[in-house]
Amino acid sequence: MPERAPSSLLKKALERRELTLMLLLMVLLVPITIRSPQFLSGENINRILNDMAILSIVAIGEFLVILSNGIDLSVGSIIAFTGMACGMINESYASVPPFVLLLVGMGIGLLMGLFNGVLVAYGKIPPIITTLGTVNIYRGLTFVLSKGTWVTAHEMSPSYIGFPRTTFLGISYLLWIAFVVIAVFYYFSRFTRTGREVYAIGGNPTAAKFVGVNENRVRVVVFLISGTLCGLAGALWTARYASAVNEMATGFEMQAVAACVLGGVNFSGGAGGIIGVVLGTLFLGVVTNALPVVYLSVFWQTFVQGLIILVALALNTLSDQRKSAKLLAQRRG
Repeated sequence: MPERAPSSLLKKALERRELTLMLLLMVLLVPITIRSPQFLSGENINRILNDMAILSIVAIGEFLVILSNGIDLSVGSIIAFTGMACGMINESYASVPPFVLLLVGMGIGLLMGLFNGVLVAYGKIPPIITTLGTVNIYRGLTFVLSKGTWVTAHEMSPSYIGFPRTTFLGISYLLWIAFVVIAVFYYFSRFTRTGREVYAIGGNPTAAKFVGVNENRVRVVVFLISGTLCGLAGALWTARYASAVNEMATGFEMQAVAACVLGGVNFSGGAGGIIGVVLGTLFLGVVTNALPVVYLSVFWQTFVQGLIILVALALNTLSDQRKSAKLLAQRRG
């Protein structure tokens, strides 16, 4: 037994998706840094972290929806609408402080998320069908709001554009906001009653109802949170990229889902954690920034990103099957 203990510990450690992702990141960085030693420079690391900040905010909202055995495909369209709204407000009222625009974006996103949640919880429409509908509704509203026009950098105030780049203790406000969101929802998912109810609904909704969990309330809450975080992301997106265009964040929902899947979130709900999602986001950020370094064309970059998502889903499925088989064997034993 003592001789097998180290291998047993290693096996248990490798079963944790967080550690596996960290090991994969280290393995991935070796050939990249050999090819481009500047990849791990402080400047480039800072750029990667800032690039992944908005995605991490959105992915956390998506994580809570998936955890409850749902999916939110409307996140990109919510980002577009709220980003456009904040850009247009800034264009017309340049004196409005950036933090007020963030609150406006969050408020609009909250209403959009609430609409999704009510349709799912009380309309009894499956989440994938609901958000397949609202993804087009919200994107269409973006075009209606903007009348097909854009808001460009020279039409925005310097304070709004500069807000995400302003630093405190050497860290940009954009990263500080992401850190706060991560910390708040780590606590929410681990240490609050509603957070535990989200896991319960996703893991076994029938059992959750028997112990008094209000499934409708929980489903509304997770979509409301997702919408609010997308609203925050939309306001930050417009400021960071100094433009508000109707097509912004198109396909962003796939990146958010990919970060969750890579982070070990069970696509059927009930299992996963914030730390895994953050590491999944970081992994995507490194891959996205590394592919141009190895001179891969933009078409192949899309292919590789899709392949990564497919492999992650396959690994999650295999892991779930092994766990189910193990539980079944224990019950029979």
